[in-house]
Amino acid sequence: MRNSLIKSILFLSLIVLSVTQLVAQENNEAALKSLLSTKTFVFKAQSAWPLQGTVVQLNPGFDMKILIDSINTYLPYFGRAYSAGYNTGGGINFTSTKFEYKLKEKSKGGWEIVIKPADAKDIHELIYSVSTNGFATLQVTSNNRQAISFYGIIEKK
Repeated sequence: MRNSLIKSILFLSLIVLSVTQLVAQENNEAALKSLLSTKTFVFKAQSAWPLQGTVVQLNPGFDMKILIDSINTYLPYFGRAYSAGYNTGGGINFTSTKFEYKLKEKSKGGWEIVIKPADAKDIHELIYSVSTNGFATLQVTSNNRQAISFYGIIEKK
């Protein structure tokens, strides 16, 4: 009798814990969707995937800040450049105030963001793939360099 009571209490505790986790996850997803739709987030890069080569783990400090009216980018670059730019510093460093921003919900959860800066000469397109738990992959397509991808996390500004 005592064993069945303990099993019942344990079972009910697991159900309550599962429901609590689901509610917390739904709240986090709603908050993340709000950040993405209002264009007020920071992408913190943790690793870089050059088109050729291996994954490079990054030190903290590399990020892309998306604000309502601007994009500020400070990311490293590893790969092949097709033409050399003067005073570029080798990384992906730019500020854009004229850009196209499209947010699309994925069918299996998460979001895709396509950003096309009009005033960044070298950057053609930025494509984010964001999961429901805030992890993201950023693919940077350039006019004068090989594409590169970054893996990181989306945070509140």
